[in-house]
Amino acid sequence: MPDERTQQALTDLIAARRLGVLATLKRDGRPQLSTVIYSFDREAGLIRVSVTGDRAKTANLRRDPRATFHVSSEDGWAYAVVEARAELTPAAAEPGDATVEELIEVYRAIEGEHPDWDDYRRAMVADARLVLRLHVERIYGLPPAG
Repeated sequence: MPDERTQQALTDLIAARRLGVLATLKRDGRPQLSTVIYSFDREAGLIRVSVTGDRAKTANLRRDPRATFHVSSEDGWAYAVVEARAELTPAAAEPGDATVEELIEVYRAIEGEHPDWDDYRRAMVADARLVLRLHVERIYGLPPAG
């Protein structure tokens, strides 16, 4: 178990980045990896990703909610690994539904304000997007030096 200072440095690394690698388990037990853009809520211990229902990662997580998430420093020498339990929202069905509202929260956390929220809402419904919530259970890795 990492000491408190190491844990803080690893959490800071996750909070500072926006791209990570999501590992899920295929039906045959081998890992399936996806590079994703994400938001991280440190206080809630929650990583959120916008996904679609037709992707392998989504099917894998519906079958087995265990996930591992990897984030590295810009130079690649420091890294944090998150073991998590996945939760999937329902697919966006209406422009004002709870899933679309959460997708807006995720977008804002990553990109800030969108130039046309009505268009964004329509696109989320058209894509049948959903939110993947990764509930952090454990973090380990190699924190940045210094």
